Amino acid sequence: MWTVSLVNEYVKSDLYRYTGKTDWVSFIRAYKGRCFRWQVAFRLSNGVGFERLLGNILWMISITKHSIQIPKETTIGYGLYIGHGGPIVCNATASIGNNCNLSQWTTIGSNENHAATIGDNVYIGPNCCIVEDVTIGSNVTIGAGSVVTKDIPSNATVAGNYAKVLNYNNPGRYCKNRWIPLCNFD
Repeated sequence: MWTVSLVNEYVKSDLYRYTGKTDWVSFIRAYKGRCFRWQVAFRLSNGVGFERLLGNILWMISITKHSIQIPKETTIGYGLYIGHGGPIVCNATASIGNNCNLSQWTTIGSNENHAATIGDNVYIGPNCCIVEDVTIGSNVTIGAGSVVTKDIPSNATVAGNYAKVLNYNNPGRYCKNRWIPLCNFD
């Protein structure tokens, strides 16, 4: 059984998104994957005390080996899932909700120092660009190759360059193994 701390809760939620389990065997298997290994370093480096020290050491090791460029200052909720190892580029001012999927070649950027606010249970398909201070609601699916420059309402499926709402049928369906926190630590 895991010890209870805020950082461990985040690591457990990420592990659950990858494996559907939170046991040590699943952790060891998932840690072999470079995305989860990067996420452990990210989560621990945002902890306190020994967790932060260990996280910063792992961060320094992982930062040179991965094509995931998400600064430690980025706000990311429980249950992040990064598919196919990136590359991912994200501005530090972005805010990413719970149970979000980031696919390969995703960019969340800003030239004005205010990147996107992304809700819960959002699937971002491969090769997407989310530009500037847009708000993406919860339970949203963003199709591959989309360029998001305007706000997206909750429960929508969008795609295109520039992204437009296609429908409101079963959005967020690709966010599997959703983590539901037992306690709200925030």
